[in-house]
Amino acid sequence: MIRIVIAEDQRMLLGALGSLLDLEEDMEVVGKASNGEEALELVNRLKPDVCIMDIEMPVKSGLDVAEEIKGQSCKVIILTTFARTGYFERARKAGVSGYLLKDSPSEELANSIRIIMDGRRIYAPELVDMAFQEENPLTEREKQVLGLIADGKNTKEIAKELYLTTGTVRNYISIILDKLDVSNRIEAIVRFKEKGWFK
Repeated sequence: MIRIVIAEDQRMLLGALGSLLDLEEDMEVVGKASNGEEALELVNRLKPDVCIMDIEMPVKSGLDVAEEIKGQSCKVIILTTFARTGYFERARKAGVSGYLLKDSPSEELANSIRIIMDGRRIYAPELVDMAFQEENPLTEREKQVLGLIADGKNTKEIAKELYLTTGTVRNYISIILDKLDVSNRIEAIVRFKEKGWFK
């Protein structure tokens, strides 16, 4: 019997997923969580074979949880609406076994679980295509600068925090805007968020 924990903050979807998987003869839903913190607690306590998680959940995201339980025997399947390269990259680094989109047919989920239990990985094809097309163009330092901008810091504060001159920070900002093909800081933050590149 494949023991499953599901983490999903939309209650209706959580219930529907649980009912669907419970119909499978070789599967049993042993726990349901409505946020990442609960999911982590259930995985640690119940030691399921598989944890199916949404990404954007309250308290902790599905990716945060995946990173925390990396190396445990529980296999993680991300089930999300977001086909974003940054999320996918992060999920792969966290060692998730599957990354599926919510608009896939329901029988595909049960089949994917069986395939993953056999030791293989399953990624939605559109994500694999996107991942090859689009990598994060910013260097580590540029990501740092943009992260501080997103935290509401101004040029002077960023310079102080990173031990740079304000001129250097301005240069970084213009390179960031150029690389992301946007015209101001707000657009840069929005574009970076949309791609799922913020950690």
